[in-house]
Amino acid sequence: MSSVSGKAIDSKILRRIYKYLAPYKKVFFTSVFLTILLAIIAPVRPYMVQYTIDHYILEQDQQGLLYMVVFMFVMLGIQTIVQYYHTVLTNWLGQSAILDLRKLVFSHLLSLRLKYFDHTPIGTLVTRAVSDLETIADVFSEGLIIIIGDILQIVVIVGVMLYVDWRLTLISLATIPFLLIATYIFKERTKKAFQDVRVEVAKLNTFLQEHISGMRITQLFVREDAEMEKFKLINRRHRKAHIKSVWYYSIFFPVVELMSATSVGLLVWYGFKEVLDGSLSLGVIVSFMMYLNMLFRPIRELADKFNTLQMGMVSSERIFNVLDTDEQTPNNGTIKDIQLKGDIQFENVRFAYNDDKYVLNNISFDVEAGKTLAIVGATGAGKSSIINLLNRFYEINEGVIKVDGVDVHDYKLSFLRSQIATVLQDVFLFSDTIEENIRMKNKNITREEIINAAKQVGAHNFIMNLPGGYEYNVMERGATLSVGQAQLISFIRALVYNPRILVLDEATSSVDTETEVLIQNAIQKLMKGRTSIVIAHRLSTIQNADQIMVLDKGEIIEKGSHQELLKLDGAYKRLYELQYTF
Repeated sequence: MSSVSGKAIDSKILRRIYKYLAPYKKVFFTSVFLTILLAIIAPVRPYMVQYTIDHYILEQDQQGLLYMVVFMFVMLGIQTIVQYYHTVLTNWLGQSAILDLRKLVFSHLLSLRLKYFDHTPIGTLVTRAVSDLETIADVFSEGLIIIIGDILQIVVIVGVMLYVDWRLTLISLATIPFLLIATYIFKERTKKAFQDVRVEVAKLNTFLQEHISGMRITQLFVREDAEMEKFKLINRRHRKAHIKSVWYYSIFFPVVELMSATSVGLLVWYGFKEVLDGSLSLGVIVSFMMYLNMLFRPIRELADKFNTLQMGMVSSERIFNVLDTDEQTPNNGTIKDIQLKGDIQFENVRFAYNDDKYVLNNISFDVEAGKTLAIVGATGAGKSSIINLLNRFYEINEGVIKVDGVDVHDYKLSFLRSQIATVLQDVFLFSDTIEENIRMKNKNITREEIINAAKQVGAHNFIMNLPGGYEYNVMERGATLSVGQAQLISFIRALVYNPRILVLDEATSSVDTETEVLIQNAIQKLMKGRTSIVIAHRLSTIQNADQIMVLDKGEIIEKGSHQELLKLDGAYKRLYELQYTF
């Protein structure tokens, strides 16, 4: 994702960016028209000053001078109004296009499968979706349209100067070739600097995202000083990248000023000599000074605008790399809106997170509708992988997974997942109210249904004791709730969605004994009448399961009821005795 071409103007990327202007064609073409109008208006005032000096001031025509001053004020007012609307429209255009593009990026991120997030830092994605997109907005407000306007203004001004006096124009613009060379060198040098800045910003965001989220671990292991040293290093690199770009500016702008002053000097030297000879008017000299000022300003800014455009190209390429990422779960199924029973079949399923290392080998089992399957095994045995595959968070390499005898790929993905409620060990709660964390913005779920579900799992009382009750804000990741309370919220969330299949992934391993009793009661309510898959380390919580499956290194080594497995005198019995020896 960090590999980009860094071209100042990439026609392919530009065409793709400007596709997002399609809904705003009228505003776009209005902006272009105003850009052309500003370029045409620009040389009018100097020419009017020249005419006023030569025909009214030197001729001492006070009435004519008054008319020209009024006319110049009118032209200035028109130019101000045009500039105002030009600025407003170009910025509005950029922000509107970015609004649409940001929604598209987030929608695309929502559709990506979990494998993509396994190898992509969250901070990098935050950079793409926020700061990189803001940089693209500058392509509209300060980029291509402004560059075209500046170039057009330069062409018009030079054309007028040549028309008025071509010899004086060539003399006063003798420094332009040197300025163009300096501008090209500046643009090339800053290109790499801006790329380094974007890379360092992404690294800084990634570090902050990770370490703020993991602040508890940092403090638990007293790693504040060590992590601060890492941050200082990343911050220094970020500063170095910025200073490098600033250093180029500190050289380029004085060069531009030097060239501008030299041009004015040449103008004064040659122009006033011509005035003294009587072959040139004083008004031409004054107007040419204004022309030079108007000429060097866009030339100086042109390099800056090219850098803005260049940064936009870099950011655009990064954004489009995200949008072009083909990490979506195939969703070609058509079956939806049917009443599922909840039968589950795994037939010779093989799966690897990385193609060369399988974590599940030839897994086959059946779970009848309404029955409970418990899965036990050591860490890394492949237990969580099974539920990830059932939800199609990852795609299997071989075999078939069926629900009610139908391949899971034949179901519409959203429908399949809506029929499976998963309660994880690590409960994630959003910074919102308890009610919204349960409802998950589903408007079909009423407050009454939420309260009823909370009462069923035994959580209503503790919720009502919180300030605001169901309107209590749990803050980021549920920081203001205990682990057990957050777990109960996740059970309510599962219950209100009324799934046909319930998956519990070590849902009681992180809570105290008292809370576990409460949660066990909630589990019994949840499992009633539903197909359930329970992953647990505590064997006491699964003894009543209809079937228990023991995994080891991605393979099923034992399967049966609690009593049947004890009689086998194998791996399950050893796990059982190990837990109950103490």
